[in-house]
Amino acid sequence: MTSLPRIVDRVGVPPIKCQGIKTKLVPFIASNIRWESGADGRWIEPFVGSGVVVFNLRPDRALLSDTNEHIIRLYQRIQNGEITQATVRQYLAAAAPLLAAGEADYFYEVRSRFNNSGDSLDFLFLNRSCFNGVMRFNKKGGFNVPFGHKPERFSKAYITKIINQVGWISRQMHGKDWEFRVSDWRPTLAESQASDFVYLDPPYIGRHTDYFNAWDEDEARDLAEAAQTSPAGVALSMWQENRYRRNTHLDQHWADFDRRLVSHFYHVGSTESLRNEMLEALVIRPGFAADATFVEHYRMAGEQQLTLAGLSPELV
Repeated sequence: MTSLPRIVDRVGVPPIKCQGIKTKLVPFIASNIRWESGADGRWIEPFVGSGVVVFNLRPDRALLSDTNEHIIRLYQRIQNGEITQATVRQYLAAAAPLLAAGEADYFYEVRSRFNNSGDSLDFLFLNRSCFNGVMRFNKKGGFNVPFGHKPERFSKAYITKIINQVGWISRQMHGKDWEFRVSDWRPTLAESQASDFVYLDPPYIGRHTDYFNAWDEDEARDLAEAAQTSPAGVALSMWQENRYRRNTHLDQHWADFDRRLVSHFYHVGSTESLRNEMLEALVIRPGFAADATFVEHYRMAGEQQLTLAGLSPELV
């Protein structure tokens, strides 16, 4: 049985990087949601992205979907044992000297190959060697992030870190009833039942519109309406404000939900304006927010927990 809230005292990091990754927010999320899964309840993420939340919470049952087929395929192949720490080591050890010698030419050769074949190991290579860890695709579905200008990127230490991340998520999935699915959010959310909990981490309005599919105000409004008719517990991660402006979408479409706030700094983004401090919101269906006593305990222990997690910009 999966039980929340709880203190996450060490945060694991998945091998995939993308803008908006919630690595530093996992303890905040885990401590603010109240949910008992029971025997049948599933943790549902219609926007699983990097998977950092589910990999750290490790529920017994989960439905995890994303429109980004490349993320889903990579995690499916790790889950079924087709991609292992050994296969990743072999691939990256062979690619490292080729990137060092060919630099941008080799990066774009792999990018072209990936856009033709969709190979999962090529995808991992591109994700870890492209510009600023951004994940972006053009309208035809082609990965179009430029080279990150680090030909020596895949040092032995860096390869070992990626391999360890692959091994970690493999262990987190082991023995669990998790389904990874390529899907739009609508059919995934439509499957939610009263015993489930739905965690929503959609592209952020004004920030992640080029992640994989178009995302606009109409889509965000439709998600809010559908989520609020779901019988399950629901929580949404969304930015509330930064030094430039406030996100009025939350006030317009999620006003009836409880709102928990935390200051957060993003290190992954295509421009400096997307890599700055902001007030991050977790909006939670009434009845599913952790009580104040537990949240205060988390607040008091917060800095200690983040220190134990050993988090740094290099990890995310």
